Amino acid sequence: MEKLFGTSGIRGLVGKEITPELAMGVGLALATQLGNSGCLVIGKDPRTSGDMFESSVISGLLSGGCSVTRLGVVPTPTVAFAVQHLKAKAGVMVTASHNPAEYNGIKLWDSNGMAYTPKLERQIESIYFKNKGKRVGWSSIGKIGSADVVPAYINKIVSSIKLSKEFKVVVDCGNGAASAVTPVLLRKMGCKVTTLNCHPDGHFPGRGLEPTEENLTELGKVVKSVGADLGVAHDGDADRVAAVDERGRFVQLDKMLALISAFQAKKGGIVATTVDASSVVEEAVEKKGGKVIRTKVGDVYVAEAVKKRRAVFGGEPCGAWIFPDFHMAPDGPLAAAKVLELLSYMDMGLAELADSIPERYTVREKVKCKNEKKAAVMKKLGPKLKSALKATKVLSIDGLRAELKDGWVLVRPSGTEPYVRVTAEGKTQKKAEELLGKALKAVGVSVRP
Repeated sequence: MEKLFGTSGIRGLVGKEITPELAMGVGLALATQLGNSGCLVIGKDPRTSGDMFESSVISGLLSGGCSVTRLGVVPTPTVAFAVQHLKAKAGVMVTASHNPAEYNGIKLWDSNGMAYTPKLERQIESIYFKNKGKRVGWSSIGKIGSADVVPAYINKIVSSIKLSKEFKVVVDCGNGAASAVTPVLLRKMGCKVTTLNCHPDGHFPGRGLEPTEENLTELGKVVKSVGADLGVAHDGDADRVAAVDERGRFVQLDKMLALISAFQAKKGGIVATTVDASSVVEEAVEKKGGKVIRTKVGDVYVAEAVKKRRAVFGGEPCGAWIFPDFHMAPDGPLAAAKVLELLSYMDMGLAELADSIPERYTVREKVKCKNEKKAAVMKKLGPKLKSALKATKVLSIDGLRAELKDGWVLVRPSGTEPYVRVTAEGKTQKKAEELLGKALKAVGVSVRP
């Protein structure tokens, strides 16, 4: 069957891969799936194409008999919150997350405020591609309303977290959806906040949207210059968080994941993370008496595992963190507040905490592999990989992850390109490169005609 959805919703170049016609068709398919009745919520990030795609999705929903409550420009997690807060049937977020301004997309949320599962996405695709969208008669067309749920969203976070002192924080929202949310939230928590790139702008002039070390050099400089305790940053739709310590250093995302995972599991419990997360996460969590379970890459898989295993926390190394006590969506503003809670609880600076997590070294490569051959390659690769690396075990949850005493290797077929991606982590750069070399040799043997 043809596909619309990737690992995190529908996403593509505006006017080429994603069009108003596609968005309207998805809206109608969603209304049909939901039984051609009920109310949904819809939000958007500030992209220049946001109004166009929001209107298109709404047209499809209305024509399918559903009513819509518009939330305006809000973070993705606020849409997930609004589904439950307003008792909606589902939620729609118009966003391309960390992709550049010329992209846009659609992400769907179920009535529990959790991202649509692959099973539900396949249902939408079936309706869409088989042209089975059901339009209602003129007297049953849905209606449009609007609501401001941001104050309720902020207040819920503020009421759940108490800080022992006043922190000085620099917030960089990348001109994205959290620009009017995270600064307000942290001020309400008693912080002194300096803002950077916190005016919404669909051209995203401030920096690249992905909160990487390369894109957050300016944040590091501002943190140092104003003497802040912390710098936090989001991607375009604010379902991710990244942090800069008080010395202005970007804290590696795996280290942040390890710190927050251990904090959430400080009384034991299960933490869910993806197969591409560093082994430092296990080490940190197990020290607290907790246990780590691995999932496929993608926040929806983490959310499913959190729900199924009743985990205390779920997170990806990209900075997408799920706190199930609040809701089942990756939540950047909430994550920023949780980092401050960690600093308050530990009564330590982020630099010292980050330095307490061991260094790991990661190297990556990709091997050409035709899409139609990927399944066969992965099937015969397992034994070769285990033998070549002398692995203690090989996980086949998402690709193949070979575990060793002093590192690991992950081999995953790309979902979008004709490649097999190989990642290796070691306790030294030399070890990581050695593991990568052995893995590439095993993969190379497998992909030969």
